[in-house]
Amino acid sequence: MNIRNINGTHNIELPLQLQVSFRKVLDLYVKYGSEAMKDHPFHESSKVMINEIEKYPELINGFTDISLIEKHFDTISLLLDPLFPEILTNNEIKIASIPFSFVSFKFTERFKGILNNAGEKYNLKVRNLENNLMYIYACTFILESVYDTPVDLKRPFFFDIPDQRFGIMKHYRATFNADFVEVYPTENAPKINKEDIKLLLDNFDNIDIWREKFPPNSYIFKGFGIMNLFDVTSDEAITSIRTNLLKKEDINIIDKLRTNLSEFYSINDLKVGFSQFDISNLETKPPRLKKSDSILVDEGATINPNDFFCDTIISKVFKENEDVVISDIEKYGQKSNKNQFYQRLKKTNIGSIILIPIKASSNKNLILLEIASPRAYELNSVNKQKLKDIIPVFKAASERSSEEFMNTLEATIQEYYTSIHSSVKWRFYEAAENYQNAVYMNEEDAKIEQIIFENVFPLYGQIDIKDSSIARNKAIKEDLITQLTSAINVLNKACQTEKLTIYEELIFRIEKYLLDVQKGLKAGDEVGILDFLKKDIYPVFKHIKNINDDFKALVNSYTATLDNNLHVVYDKRKSYEKSVSQINDKLAKILDKRQEEAQEMFPHYFERYKTDGIEYNIYIGQSITNEKKYDSLYLYNLRLWQLITMCEMENIAHGMRKTLSHDLEVASLILVHSNSLAIKFRMEEKKFDVDGAYNIRYEIIKKRIDKSLIKNTNERLTVPGKIAIVYSQDKDAVEYLKYIRFLQSKNMLGAVEVLELEELQGVSGLKALRVEVVYSSDTDTKETITIDELLLNEFKESLKKE
Repeated sequence: MNIRNINGTHNIELPLQLQVSFRKVLDLYVKYGSEAMKDHPFHESSKVMINEIEKYPELINGFTDISLIEKHFDTISLLLDPLFPEILTNNEIKIASIPFSFVSFKFTERFKGILNNAGEKYNLKVRNLENNLMYIYACTFILESVYDTPVDLKRPFFFDIPDQRFGIMKHYRATFNADFVEVYPTENAPKINKEDIKLLLDNFDNIDIWREKFPPNSYIFKGFGIMNLFDVTSDEAITSIRTNLLKKEDINIIDKLRTNLSEFYSINDLKVGFSQFDISNLETKPPRLKKSDSILVDEGATINPNDFFCDTIISKVFKENEDVVISDIEKYGQKSNKNQFYQRLKKTNIGSIILIPIKASSNKNLILLEIASPRAYELNSVNKQKLKDIIPVFKAASERSSEEFMNTLEATIQEYYTSIHSSVKWRFYEAAENYQNAVYMNEEDAKIEQIIFENVFPLYGQIDIKDSSIARNKAIKEDLITQLTSAINVLNKACQTEKLTIYEELIFRIEKYLLDVQKGLKAGDEVGILDFLKKDIYPVFKHIKNINDDFKALVNSYTATLDNNLHVVYDKRKSYEKSVSQINDKLAKILDKRQEEAQEMFPHYFERYKTDGIEYNIYIGQSITNEKKYDSLYLYNLRLWQLITMCEMENIAHGMRKTLSHDLEVASLILVHSNSLAIKFRMEEKKFDVDGAYNIRYEIIKKRIDKSLIKNTNERLTVPGKIAIVYSQDKDAVEYLKYIRFLQSKNMLGAVEVLELEELQGVSGLKALRVEVVYSSDTDTKETITIDELLLNEFKESLKKE
C-alpha cells in the first residue's frame, strides 16, 4: 500500500487528535453478518471480514502511528474494497485518507495513473492551503459533529496536477465523505455555549478566539475519510479565460489564453492569435486589417483579405459570421489551389485550425479568433463544439472591449474637438445627474439646466506670430510667380515647334497675371489665376504633350511641381505653414505642461486655441471648484504664473528662429481684468462665453486689443521682443510692476514702458505696460516661481527701504 502525505499538510496544528479507525466499517460488516441478515448475499463474506479485523484491535480502537497502515495494508485494503469497487477503479478518482492531514493510503487505478503521469518529482499539494483556514475548518467540523450546529464554510479544495504526456496542467476539485468519522471532546475541551458560537460567527478572522474555544488537540477524531476528485480542467479554463479577458490592457493576454486553451484541449503546442478587421462596408470594399496579434499575419504586415482568403472563408467568416474549421490543411490546399492562406498555414507549421469570427455590435469591427494545432485533425468539427461554452465569454469581452474603445474615442473627441475642461467637469456631471433624476421621476418639464459660473476672474493671453498675414501672402505670391513662369516656359518651347498664334496670346495673358502678382496680391487674385490655368492653359498642355516625347516630359515636369491635392505650386507656402505649425505645436505643448502644474495650485478653467500663434483664456474663482476654498492669493499667484510662462514661451519661440525654414517672430500680450464676471456654457456653440451685457465689453476688448496703437502714434502695441500688459485700472499696473521688478531681479525681464492706447471701437481708457523680454539660452525654464517667493522678495525690499 502506497502512503502519501500531501505537501504542506504534514504536522499541521489542529484542534483534533487524529486517530485512524475503521470501527464504522466494522459496524457495517457486523450488521450484514448478524443472524437477522443471514439471507443477505453479503452475510457470509461479512462474517469472514469480522473475524479478520478482530485480529487487529488497533484497527478498531484507533491509532496515530501511520506506520501501522503499512503494517496492516493487506487487511485495510481488503476491508475497504467494497468502497473501491473494481468495476469503477479505472473511472473514479477516489482516495481513502485522513481528513485535515490529507494522509492518503488507498487509491483507485485512475488516480494512480494521474500521479504516475505527474512525474516522480510531483508532490500532491492542495491549492492555496492556509493553516489558519484549515484550523477553522476543523472547528466548524466539531461544531456540526459535537454541538449539532452546522456552519456553512464549505469551500472546495483544488489540486493542480501536471500531465507530462501532454505537457499541460490538469485541475481537480475534491469532495469529502465523512460518514466513517466520529468526533468527541477530551477532558480538556472547553464547553461551548450559544454565546460562544455567536462570538465565533462574528470573528472569522480572529484565529486566537477560535484557538481559545477549541484549543489544539482538545477533541478526538476517529475514523478516516473518502476523497473524490473530479476533473474540472475545462471549467477552470473557462473561468480563467473569463478572468483574463476581463483584465484591462493586459499585454500578456494572448500567452494566457494560449495556456488556457492548451489545457482545455490537452494540446501542449496549441497556437492562439487574433486579428481585428474593419467590415463597415463590405459591399464596396474588402475587410480591412486594423490590428493583430495573429498566427496568420506577421506583425506590422498588411493583407488584402479578398486575396489572402478563399471565397468560402470570406463569405462564411466576414459576411455570415460563421465559424470555419479546417481539420486538414493539405486537403484545404488542394481545394484552394494552394492560395496565400494555405501557404501561410504551411509556413507556420499548422495542420488544423479553427477560425471564430466575433462581431461587436457597438461598431463595425470583427475580431477573428484563431486556434491552431500543428497536427491534422487534432482540431476538428467535433471538438470545436467544446468551445460553445467559451465563445459567449469571448463575445462578452469583445463587446466590453468595443465599448471601452468607443469610450476612449469619445474621450479623445472630447479632449481634442469638443473639450470640457477637467476643472469644471464635475458641474456637468451634477447637471446631467439632476436631469436624469428628473426624467426618472417622470417630471413633465424635465430639462437640462444651464451651466453658469459666477464671480470668476478672467486671465487672457496671446502669443501671436508677427506679420503672419504678410508672410503668408509673400509665400503665396512666390509660389504663384514660380507656377506662372513655368507655364510660360512650356508655351515658349511649344512656340518654337508649332508656330501657333494662340500660344503667343496665352503667353500674353499669363504675363499679364504675372505682372499683377509681382505688384501685389489682391483678394480673389489667386482663385482667378488658378481658374484661368485650369480652363484655358491645361487643355492646351494636353495637346502639347502629344507633340512628341520631349514635350510630354516637359509638361510632366511642370505637373510634378504641383501639389497632388491642391494642384498648385505649394513650396514656399508649405514651408511657411510648416514653420507656423512647428512653433504653434511647441508653444502649445509647453503651455499645456505648465497648465497642469498650475492646476495643482488651484483648480481653474483653461482653454487654448491655435491660430497664427496661441491664445488662451483662464477663469478662476470659488464657483469653478468644489474641492478647495478660494482666496485672492491664488489669483495673484496665477497672474504671476502667467507672466513667467509668457517669458518662457517667448524664449522658446526666439530660440526656434534658427531652426525654422521661415524666420518667424512672435509678439505677446496679456489682458488684465480686475472685476469678476460670470461665464456661461453656450449649448449651441458647445463652449463657454462671458455672460451678461456688462461683461461683453471684456470680450470686445479681447477681439480688438492686438490691433491697438500707442496713443498719438501709428506704432502697434504688440511688437517682437516685448510683452504687452493691457489694463484699465491703475491698481493693476501697481500689481504687475511688482511682478515685473521681481522677474527683472531674475534676469527674465528688462526695461518697462508705461503707455496709453488709442481708443478702440467702443472701448476707451485702456493703458499698457510693455516690458522687454531677456532672451537667454541659459534661462532655467524649468524653474517655478511662486507667490511665496514673490512675497519674500517684497519683504526683503521693504526692509532695505527702512
